[in-house]
Amino acid sequence: MTAIIILLCIGLAAGMLSGIAGIGGGIIIVPALIYFFGMTQHAAQGTTLAMFLMPIGILGVMNYYKAGHVDVRIALIIAITFVAGSYFGSKVAISLNQETVKRIFGVLLFLISIKMILGK
Repeated sequence: MTAIIILLCIGLAAGMLSGIAGIGGGIIIVPALIYFFGMTQHAAQGTTLAMFLMPIGILGVMNYYKAGHVDVRIALIIAITFVAGSYFGSKVAISLNQETVKRIFGVLLFLISIKMILGK
């Protein structure tokens, strides 16, 4: 049950950030799957692509799936909440001025890059 709640939060957060700053998929979901679920980089990328399966990443997903690097259940759970998150995130972004949105985007990229560079 805890894993499902974490997945729902990942989807919602990624959707919100997508709506607010135009980011979310790879930048949020891939690291979250690695750090919260212990997935390999390949499995996290394959699972994230599966979430975007139609029509965005179908060919990439096919390759990852054939190699055994896609968790379809996780991808579907995140995809459902990503839709809701992107709707509400876009509402927030529209209400903010351009400079605030730009700063949010920059800070998120910086924090995520530091986490990935410094490791676990």
